[in-house]
Amino acid sequence: MGTYRHVFPARIPPIVSDPALQTSPSDDARHRAAKVAALRPVYDLVKEQFQAVNALIPTQLTSDVDLVIEIGEHIVSSGGKRLRPLMVLLTTGALGYKGECHTHLAATIEFLHTATLLHDDVVDHSDMRRGRVTANEKWGNAPSVLVGDFLYSRAFQMMIDIGDMQIMAILAQATNTIAEGEVLQLANIGNTNTSEIEYREIIRCKTAMLFEAATHTGAVLACSGEHTVDDTVDALRRFGLHFGITYQLVDDWLDYVGDATTMGKRAGDDLAEGKLTLPLIYALTHSSPHDCAIIQEAITNQSADALPAILDIVTGSGALDYTRAAVHKEAEKAIACLDQIPPGPYVDALHTLTEFSTDRLF
Repeated sequence: MGTYRHVFPARIPPIVSDPALQTSPSDDARHRAAKVAALRPVYDLVKEQFQAVNALIPTQLTSDVDLVIEIGEHIVSSGGKRLRPLMVLLTTGALGYKGECHTHLAATIEFLHTATLLHDDVVDHSDMRRGRVTANEKWGNAPSVLVGDFLYSRAFQMMIDIGDMQIMAILAQATNTIAEGEVLQLANIGNTNTSEIEYREIIRCKTAMLFEAATHTGAVLACSGEHTVDDTVDALRRFGLHFGITYQLVDDWLDYVGDATTMGKRAGDDLAEGKLTLPLIYALTHSSPHDCAIIQEAITNQSADALPAILDIVTGSGALDYTRAAVHKEAEKAIACLDQIPPGPYVDALHTLTEFSTDRLF
């Protein structure tokens, strides 16, 4: 395709993966500010549409049950970058969409994501998300699960309003796959024999699927009625998939080098929940029997108390470097998909968003 690139700020070098070489807190703050500044032109590109999505969301949180509104507003207003709806808007913009359904689709995707967060926090017994107390910690598990169900059902009502059967089919399949991913992850809690292939399937289903659905449905919406765009739609679908895997692998890395202030959750949470992520899976196959036993005990006991020792083992095994390399490989795959899309500012924005994902601190 063309060479229209770098309308947005230049790439920021990857953060070093060795905790001993990490920057000071003040440097981290400056780095975070630089990353936020780099994203500002991306959001500005779809500023009016993004504002319309944010205005639409509370209008869909209506219910005769006060607790539904209270919990819904708590999770929806808790911050976050709203990357999935943003990707819907950028995808439709990249393909020249001129209709009005894209904001409705973006809000629908956000409702699906919010529902998964409520259910995730219950399953994981989480008490903090995005720096705030979780809904299940504040109101209990049962209300959180039920409001999550409400958000799922409301999302499907919004899909009907869009009126595109292909989009409904994509999102129905996506929600089913996400649920399977959740169950698959739950079934593997404490399983120290989980392979990298098995783990990648978990994150494909659990995390990457909704990113994939965001770009896939955005492309379908923009190309509705066209007959020569199958390759374009598939390229954007695959972009969302690889972007989502990139995003999760960075989360895996951050769980061992991040902190609660920047991440909005505690470092070591995955370890405390008995989850094997890529750093641990790699360390278990590249460490001494003694070190492997320490990891296995920590996973079995689902405790973050051993985090300092685990971090030493993970770092010494090269697992953090391996995870960072995996991040960049997935990001390269995502960016390669964009080469199949007609160049322009929206494609550059997706490019910038991918670079942000590979090098974020939060």
